[in-house]
Amino acid sequence: MSALKEPLLAVLVSRRMIVAALMGFSCGLPLLLTLGVLQAWMTEEGVDLAWVGMITLVQSPYSWKFLWSPVLDRFAPPFLGRRRGWLMIVQVALMAAIILLGFSDPVRHPVWMAAAAMLVAFLSATQDAVVDAYRREDLCDAELGLGSSLYVYGYRIGMWAAAGGGLILADSMPFSRVYLVMAAGMVPGVLTTWLAPEPAAAAGRPETLRAAAWQPLADFFRRDGAVWIMAFILLYKIGDTMAAAISTPFYLALGYSKSEIGAVVKLLGAWATIAGGVAGGILMLKTGIHRSLWVFGALQAVSTAGFAVLARIGYSLPALSAVIGFESITGGMGTSAFAAFMASQTNRKFTATQYALLTSVMGLPRVLASAPTGFAATLMGWEGFFIFCTLAAAPGLLILLRIAPWRGAPSGPGAAEARRR
Repeated sequence: MSALKEPLLAVLVSRRMIVAALMGFSCGLPLLLTLGVLQAWMTEEGVDLAWVGMITLVQSPYSWKFLWSPVLDRFAPPFLGRRRGWLMIVQVALMAAIILLGFSDPVRHPVWMAAAAMLVAFLSATQDAVVDAYRREDLCDAELGLGSSLYVYGYRIGMWAAAGGGLILADSMPFSRVYLVMAAGMVPGVLTTWLAPEPAAAAGRPETLRAAAWQPLADFFRRDGAVWIMAFILLYKIGDTMAAAISTPFYLALGYSKSEIGAVVKLLGAWATIAGGVAGGILMLKTGIHRSLWVFGALQAVSTAGFAVLARIGYSLPALSAVIGFESITGGMGTSAFAAFMASQTNRKFTATQYALLTSVMGLPRVLASAPTGFAATLMGWEGFFIFCTLAAAPGLLILLRIAPWRGAPSGPGAAEARRR
């Protein structure tokens, strides 16, 4: 039955949505264990600041997961099915890797710690690829928006549990024991994998590893408008990303204290992002993915302009709260629609590889466009810089005219399959 014909509450508490949220938690938990928490541990142990900064390089597997995703599409473990089988293997290995990282020594054996952190990141990125594929295959097209929202919700909770919970625990126990607790935090994900049903396998699964690596790319780029889709994925959130990259120095320059930034930006912003994601998913049930991309993208641009207004106002806690609240809500809505759109553009035969490719492309602006933001803000001034970020949203919205017109029919492999049925 289509999600559009079911009562909203029934959809929200359905097995598919609960699984999406729980799998999101399992994906979000390991992320900051190799970043913020690990850096805090190294700093506490007196590790040189240059080495603490360099440890961020262990996050590189998240950008390259599409290279080994063909293995996940081609082969199926001899138990639990192709998606659940790989998930069980990766999650158990991830628990062991987190424990191994906890037993490493940042002072005496920093290279071994970096290797253990790289292993955690590799397995975590692989888990992301399998979960993305599972979610795409488990949800019908009408449910992708809400399912993606709840996945993001779970992901954020997992990140908080690792970063906030991990640092709080570190005040009363050694970091090595904190990592043991975090490894135990993967148990809900393992149980979810064990109890959840295997999604129906698509016909025509690749018969060789070479086919699994080549066919997803050929299938995608043979599609009408494939280059436009890639350009859209690069540009849709670029203004939002650039503004966020340099936001903390901006708040400090306006005179906000670190406590005020933590309370308003981190806490209020985090909950507003979750609220926006869930609201966006519910709205997508009614409006569809394409129209949501238009509405949420426009709102994202308006919210970025709010930072220019804040630069003009200066120090004002009410103004900061309003700008952060609105920006976080619209950002959560935009992220949900963005994730749902990428999922809808994947072929169920090659879900893991194609989704990994698209999310890797999505992450490029976070590195490439964010790097020069400090220079741009210095050159333009804060107000001019945020106006520039607002205008940077225009190309992504204009590309929607080509790939997702307001009155156009849904596109992508899933829509084509639905029309054939």
